[in-house]
Amino acid sequence: MTTAVLITGTSSGIGHATAERLAARAGLTVYATARRLDSIAALEKTGARLLALDVTDETSMTQAVHAVEAEHGSIGILINNAGYGEYGTIEETDLDGVRRQFETNVFGMARLTQLVLPAMRAAGHGRIVNIGSMGGRLVFPGGGYYHASKYAVEALTDALRFEAAPFGIKVSLVEPGLIRTAFGDTAAHTLAASSRPAGAYTALNAAVDRQMAASYRSTLLSAPPQTVAAVIEKAATSSRPRTRYVVTPAAKALVHTRRLLGAKPFDAYLRLQFRSGR
Repeated sequence: MTTAVLITGTSSGIGHATAERLAARAGLTVYATARRLDSIAALEKTGARLLALDVTDETSMTQAVHAVEAEHGSIGILINNAGYGEYGTIEETDLDGVRRQFETNVFGMARLTQLVLPAMRAAGHGRIVNIGSMGGRLVFPGGGYYHASKYAVEALTDALRFEAAPFGIKVSLVEPGLIRTAFGDTAAHTLAASSRPAGAYTALNAAVDRQMAASYRSTLLSAPPQTVAAVIEKAATSSRPRTRYVVTPAAKALVHTRRLLGAKPFDAYLRLQFRSGR
């Protein structure tokens, strides 16, 4: 099996931690990517190779894939990690921002997967690990569009796993819970930007912001990105990878709670968590 590993979105957080971890693993050639090479310069010291890659740009994706395949024949492991959260209520959130989020979280992942599959099929093996979220299994208020993108990742991964299996390609989905990265700050920023002064959802947005900040600070509810990197390594290198990996005890509890309670009881739980004063 080719040793080439291509990871998207490695400038910080989960992607950065994953590149560090896999670069330290003997026998793998890790290609760390980001839109700006200066944002991942530190990863070169770990032994990772650096590539410019923007998952919203066709030329950038094509060039990156061709560069790796020119040296290795095919990409052995693709880790689709690039993504971010566009937060706000369904009514108030700017749809141009939602489209940009889907370009990164969904269409970029899908197109990069399309680009690596032909060489993987020809080689008769390969691994694809998509980084989803517990937010692809349940929905919090103020995050509907982000959750929608992660539900899409769930659906695409399930279809791809079946379609690619006859060609020796194994596909897994990693579903992190709250991870202590810049993601929480970015989500809070987009939530604040979407909120209208004295608007219908001002109180709700404030409640979501408070709850989000407290949850990301909690060491009981969140985990460091290295925790997810360890799980990604298992998904990428195990001889019999699982279809799904839910990461953090809190995420596992929430996913199972949502499944067991059903919609209305879970809504009641959310009303307790996101008290808006209305």
